[in-house]
Amino acid sequence: MQLSFSHRKAVQALNFFAVAAGGSMNKMKALKLIYFADRHHLRKYGRPITNDSYFAMKFGPVASACLNLLNENDEFTAPEENEYRSQFLSRLEEHDFSSVSAVDASVLSESDLDALKFAWKNYRQMDQFQLAVETHRFPEWRQHQAALESGQATRRQMYYSDFLQNPEEGVDKAPALKEEDIADLREELAELHAVETLWS
Repeated sequence: MQLSFSHRKAVQALNFFAVAAGGSMNKMKALKLIYFADRHHLRKYGRPITNDSYFAMKFGPVASACLNLLNENDEFTAPEENEYRSQFLSRLEEHDFSSVSAVDASVLSESDLDALKFAWKNYRQMDQFQLAVETHRFPEWRQHQAALESGQATRRQMYYSDFLQNPEEGVDKAPALKEEDIADLREELAELHAVETLWS
């Protein structure tokens, strides 16, 4: 189940983390924070922030379109996405990017900001490699671990419905979901996908 990527929200979410870090950030760290924010928002509010397509890779989940934006990879990004990104973000070196404008909070909902703040509060103290190890504790990545570590694949498609699985006790920074809540959220995801399919 795929949703329509929101490049404006993605840019502002990345910008939020860069600004919070003092103006610049490592790309891998930012992508892990995006994952934690998307995951938290989905589980609390019934939808992700960015609607990005996620892949399980060696260093954890990767929001693919966010990565393309940070890499300024024009081959995989539309002209309007590139233009919007350039107003707020700039690539520094191979592994870092910076904020060039203040966060446009009008693009983000109150719940979006809540999830971004959750990710920053709970995971900002970790560097990119510590965050990668942390993401390996979650079931939506762990179900791909064997294929990735055996060399069977370098990346595997992830699905938002799997983000609703509860990890082992003590792993998540937010309360576990009840089974009935998981069922309701899966229904909401399916409805959201159906609406997007209808209008696409």
